[in-house]
Amino acid sequence: MTRPVVLCTLPLHPAGVALLEPVADIRLTRDTGAQALYEAVGGADLLLVRSQLPPDLFDRPNHLLGVVRNGTGLDLIPVASATAHGIPVANVPGANVQTVAEYCVAAMLAFARKLATMNSDLRAHGWNEARRHTDSTSDLHGKTIGIVGLGAIGLRLATICHLAFGMRVLGYQPRPRAKPDYVESVPLDDLLARADYVSLHCPLTAETRHLLDARRLALMKPGAVLINAARGAIVDEAALARALAAGSLGGAAIDVFSLQPLPRDNAFLGLDNALLTPHAAGLTPESFEQMSVGAARQMLQLLSGEQPEHMVNSEVWERCAARLRKHGDNA
Repeated sequence: MTRPVVLCTLPLHPAGVALLEPVADIRLTRDTGAQALYEAVGGADLLLVRSQLPPDLFDRPNHLLGVVRNGTGLDLIPVASATAHGIPVANVPGANVQTVAEYCVAAMLAFARKLATMNSDLRAHGWNEARRHTDSTSDLHGKTIGIVGLGAIGLRLATICHLAFGMRVLGYQPRPRAKPDYVESVPLDDLLARADYVSLHCPLTAETRHLLDARRLALMKPGAVLINAARGAIVDEAALARALAAGSLGGAAIDVFSLQPLPRDNAFLGLDNALLTPHAAGLTPESFEQMSVGAARQMLQLLSGEQPEHMVNSEVWERCAARLRKHGDNA
């Protein structure tokens, strides 16, 4: 009997491999360009995603039983196209919530305590040159953080900032949802004008693309710090680079970019007040294991003809359930 094929656009953690290997063949494609994916998808039963998929991928001949995002953000997957073709799509929400929240706290501390600057000056110029930066450091206690997007990560960050550091927490969430009393809901422009730190945790959609444009960046307090561990295109990157170069912002911690990998001529690379990381805010061995296990479990559900736990286009389930159950019976 032919075993189902799981096509992965990234390696799985060994714990995820251990779940899938007994029932499926796992194939890794390191070339995630459009042409390579066009050629590979026809031989796959399941697709594990952590790379941008071509928008017309599902228009190509395939017999996919489902697509699982090894993470939360769905902008890598043409979900509308998958839905039109009756292909279930699932993600793994929550697996890296703590990981991303800790990254944001680390970024705030790095700017508040001038860690990179002190390290550099201590090595290059000596003790006294490094110590002089203490005049411009600050505590997080008593400062205000503005969180744009009060999903799981935004709320976890709010809890850490309030309980661990005694920070004031402002939150912007266009669609009302339950929140703790210590999060003050405010309009976005108000949040930007009042916050010492602004952290972005909203998905990339048509409505949030360039949500922080030049006008809104100009609303931020002089010396404020922006943290973007969501998606690069939520911010007008050219406008942000100009604001950082002019010194109107204290800095920005940027983990995500409109174009990835980051080109070597990107303007952020020439700015000392930009702390740059390679889309790594949600990646630690712990979160990698949790995401891989969560993805593997949902692929096993699909292979068994069961609706995956975190299916995002459940409207197609009745259309594909019979096909999946038949596949499960033949497995």
